Amino acid sequence: MHSYTEKRVACPHCGHTISITLDASNGSQEFYDDCPACCHAIHLNMTVNEQMDTIELLIDADDEQVF
Repeated sequence: MHSYTEKRVACPHCGHTISITLDASNGSQEFYDDCPACCHAIHLNMTVNEQMDTIELLIDADDEQVF
């Protein structure tokens, strides 16, 4: 059983709203996605709470790239 959820998030770099499809069937995950507007990497941290049947998504800029 796949449990896909679509979330709309704002890019922490430029504020552009993007739609991300999350697959909660593999549990909590950490991944990166590129903003289609400004092409910067967005760090996404998805926490699946199976008892409460909720998905928490934390997003931030990829702070490891300091220019």
